[in-house]
Amino acid sequence: MAIPLLLLSPAPAQAATVSGSLRAYNISRVYVSGVSSGGYMATQLQVAYSSRIKGAGIFSAGPYYCAQNNAAQAVNGCMDNVYSTNLGTLEYDTSLWAGYGWIDPTGNLSGQPVYVFHGGSDSSIKKSVTDDLVRYYQYFGASVQYDSGSAAGHAWVTPYGPNSCTVTASPYLNNCGTDPQNALLRKLFGSVNARNTGSLTGTLIRFDQNAHAVNGYAPGLSMDNSGFAYVPSSCASGASCRLMVALHGCGQGYSAVGTAFVDKANLNQYADTNNMIVLYPQATASGVNPNGCWDWWGYLGYSNYPIHGGLQLETIMNMVKALGG
Repeated sequence: MAIPLLLLSPAPAQAATVSGSLRAYNISRVYVSGVSSGGYMATQLQVAYSSRIKGAGIFSAGPYYCAQNNAAQAVNGCMDNVYSTNLGTLEYDTSLWAGYGWIDPTGNLSGQPVYVFHGGSDSSIKKSVTDDLVRYYQYFGASVQYDSGSAAGHAWVTPYGPNSCTVTASPYLNNCGTDPQNALLRKLFGSVNARNTGSLTGTLIRFDQNAHAVNGYAPGLSMDNSGFAYVPSSCASGASCRLMVALHGCGQGYSAVGTAFVDKANLNQYADTNNMIVLYPQATASGVNPNGCWDWWGYLGYSNYPIHGGLQLETIMNMVKALGG
């Protein structure tokens, strides 16, 4: 009997997990990455705080403020393409808000590296929507690498994915026989050392997200009580390190799939050999957010979700600050 391909997926080494708190390290630069709703949140973080976040890696998402505080627009225009993304309006609003000081100056985006991924079997986010994400970044002068040649379903594609390439199913980690994280990090960093495929040298810290929540109560923001941060031993010893904020997608947080994304995203392996701390904030399901997504359409009831002061955005930036970013 033939062995299914997904059983051949290598099992990544697991980092030692400890309960602890976030402390400051010697952080040289901050980057952000994410998939699906995490991709939308990653773009919100980069655009709102482009003076601090110096590049992004986005899997399966659309342009900044695509939903325009409207759930119907989110579903029909920013996942499907029944509605337009209204790209020109999004570009205009971004420039306007920067002028108001609601987000950082758009000039910061010029030349910033951005890696964008969309899979050919992904029907959850239509390719035309991700195409407009690329056009959005290019409008503001970012240096974009667009990987749209994969047959992947709606997922974070990783060599450690338990799912086959073309499916769209929990835990949304697909193995396509490729290593997009290498391409992502080469785009952001310029060069990258080979990942550690053996035992990891660092520590996975499970920390209290309530300590960083703007209201002191993460579940009230549809965020989990716990978040995670992987810290390589070199960074813990004082080496200059980059910080990567990695944002899971809907149904992919700790409360839904445990540490599947944290363990198998293929970022800890690169962190070990490239002096990179990885922060994994965690969203969770709630009455207004049954699928455990990040707030990219205003489900918390506030229109400032993509700008300075946005509740989830500021909570994540509090974590970045605590880590020294």
